[in-house]
Amino acid sequence: MWDSTMFLSTLTPKFYVALTGTSSLISGLILIFEWWYFRKYGTSFIEQVSINHISPWISGEFNDSSTNGNANSNNVQPQIPECKVWRNPLNLYRGAEYQRFYVMTKKEPLTYYDMNLSAQDHQTFFTCEADAGHAEYEIMQTAWRERNPSVRLKAAHSALDLNPDCAPAYILLAEEEATTITEAEKILKQALKVAEANYRRSQAMQHQGALMESQHRRDTNVLIYVKRRLAMCARRLGKLKEAVKMFRDLTKEVPPIMNVLNIHENLIEALLEMQAYADVQAVLAKYDDISLPKSATICYTAALLKARVVADKFSPDIASKRGLNTAEMAAVEAIHRAVEFNPHVPKYLLEMKSLILPPEHVLKRGDSEALGYAFFHLAHWKAVEGALNLLHCTWEGTFRMLPYPLERGHLFYPYPTCTECADRELLPAFHEVSVYPKKELPFFIIFTAGLCSFTALLALLTHQYPDLMGVFAKSVVSWMSMPVYYLYEKVEGIMPSNLLQQLIRI
Repeated sequence: MWDSTMFLSTLTPKFYVALTGTSSLISGLILIFEWWYFRKYGTSFIEQVSINHISPWISGEFNDSSTNGNANSNNVQPQIPECKVWRNPLNLYRGAEYQRFYVMTKKEPLTYYDMNLSAQDHQTFFTCEADAGHAEYEIMQTAWRERNPSVRLKAAHSALDLNPDCAPAYILLAEEEATTITEAEKILKQALKVAEANYRRSQAMQHQGALMESQHRRDTNVLIYVKRRLAMCARRLGKLKEAVKMFRDLTKEVPPIMNVLNIHENLIEALLEMQAYADVQAVLAKYDDISLPKSATICYTAALLKARVVADKFSPDIASKRGLNTAEMAAVEAIHRAVEFNPHVPKYLLEMKSLILPPEHVLKRGDSEALGYAFFHLAHWKAVEGALNLLHCTWEGTFRMLPYPLERGHLFYPYPTCTECADRELLPAFHEVSVYPKKELPFFIIFTAGLCSFTALLALLTHQYPDLMGVFAKSVVSWMSMPVYYLYEKVEGIMPSNLLQQLIRI
């Protein structure tokens, strides 16, 4: 038999230095290549080879593992847009909803930053240059920026005392003084009569100068805003057909304020409540266009409609065995598209994270938008049997498909890095802001890094203490060979000696 003790005794310290140095160099090269491959493709090379080539070879399955991960690379937009804050299309009423939450919990549902953005919006839409010299409108110019709610309400009443036809004052009272949606609707109906009269009056004089033109623009904004809030009151009170009709009429308007209000999202939500899925699909076909800005409502509603076709019969166990059919693949791809646009929504839909009242402004692709969407649309996902189960089974797969680093993007422009800071300004302090899921390092990169570090340490110790490390290496080899010797002795005791000699010769 081969004598390992004699072989080890002939090895010099230089051999151990060369061995550990070579091992360290090889593992370091593997680590560098693995890290480069991970940075470029978002996955481990060794892991990919194991899954795509070695595993099918062992199991006998030779499926084509090529994917179309880069099929949509042409859709990636080269420029990263800035974090733009939008008005929440489904924002609540301060007096009837936000104030009730504060009374019950003693927690402020809105941040000062969020309310200040609303004040700026109101000043932009409900004031104009022609207000100079009109005391009631001058009062309303400053009323929007008052921090104390009671001061704002007092200013609105003062403006109405001066001029009962001051529509912006009615808007403020409907938003903040009314304690129920019914009261808000009653005040808004008064505001609608006044806004329509002011609109007709300014429309007749809009060509008489720049001031009249600005006044007509303001009256148009007021009229559209009042109609939209009345439609939202009808939606809250369960008058769905009336709300849908009002939203449809508003979507036909073309003033600049329509670009801010996103009324089509209100229409989609009301149609989903009616379970008029064909009408929802028609609205999506109009607004889910490559040239139009996306939103969580657009992306997740498209995913919900595709999931509705297959969700009731979807089983992850069966799908893993037979693969996904065409309809299931379309649903999964739609979910991946939605999750890539806003990755924070699934945790709210799956109730892995608790909901709070949505803010008055949202940041697209941010946690604030996820809250604004999930607060109203969770019920629509629950209404479709199996939709949440399909979402639960597939949404995390999105992050394995995305390129790395995250600045690359896949189906959309790269995910903005500024969303967390903006969301912390928009959302209350008691809410834990969701952040973009970090991509974990594959096991083989961590293993290779540990192996490289370990062999490098051995090479250093061997170079510094060659004799001591030689003795240590001999002890380790002897200790590891003990089970082999023990097994050999047992086999030798059972089997004939001549058979073992023949095996050794072979």
